[in-house]
Parts: sequence; structure tokens; C-alpha cells
Amino acid sequence: MPVDASQLVIVQYPDPVLRCKAKPIASVTDEVRAVATKMIELMHEARGVGLAAPQVGLSWRMFVANVTGEPGEDQVFINPVLREPGRASEPHDEGCLSIPNVTAEVTRPTSITIDAINEQGEPFTLTAAGLPARVWQHETDHLNGVLILDRMTPADRMANKRAIRELERA
Repeated sequence: MPVDASQLVIVQYPDPVLRCKAKPIASVTDEVRAVATKMIELMHEARGVGLAAPQVGLSWRMFVANVTGEPGEDQVFINPVLREPGRASEPHDEGCLSIPNVTAEVTRPTSITIDAINEQGEPFTLTAAGLPARVWQHETDHLNGVLILDRMTPADRMANKRAIRELERA
């Protein structure tokens, strides 16, 4: 069934699509490019640094990212694969556009390599440390049905208990 990209919105926890393992995209089509463009728009409107397709209700292996907020820095990652995580890891607070009003300290490798396809259908490989590495890992978690709720410490779980319960009731 075709997707009307103009109708996409950011879905919120506990929407079931957020818990599904997303399916690979067979080919980069105009529809895929339109969805990526809309996802970039939604990410900027929400003041986010990344947005995965499951967060707009699509079980596709794709995410967009822009860690600087600059328009020319938007990136599209189709069928991404993470590899070569750095040996060092570090905790850092993370939020999620699909889980508003919840932040959690999440420990992740400080560097990572990613292989993906861009919106022109061209494969690419990037290696990064710091915020880009964290964003790629967070968004790839979304493609695997994993949320920051699954990675938070017991203390963060207690601190966010009320906000999580309110989302589950909504």
C-alpha cells in the first residue's frame, strides 16, 4: 500500500510499531525519498537530531539524522548496519521524540562505524565518535524495536515512572 508522506506524524509510545523489528527497504524509490524528506521536516519541527521510520509509523529500516541542526547537514540512512563499536563506552542523557518528557542515562560505545544507503541509492560508510555515534545507535535501536526505556537505569526508571505511565494511559 503506498504511503502518503504528507500525512506522516511522529507516533508516541506505546504505539506497537515502536516495538517491531523494521524490514529492509528493497529499493530506493520516489516514495522512499518522499518519506525521508517528510521525516527530516518532522525531525526539525520537533527539534530532534534523529528520527527513525518506525517513529512515523513505518516498519522500514531507515532513519534520518542531523546533529548540527544546519539544513545542509541532513543525512538519510537506508538499511543501516552498525559495526566496529569503540572499546570505550560512556553514559549520557538521551531523550526520544516518541517518548516525550522522558530522559534517561544510556551507556553506549563512544564511536561506531555505519554502512548504509543514501536517498540516491548509493552505499556509503561513515565512522564517528561523540554525538553522531550516539544518534546512529539510538536510531538503529528504533529499527530493532528497542527504546531508551529498555536501556535506562533502575534509578531513571523510577524517576520517569509517572511520565511513562501517563503515556501508556493516553
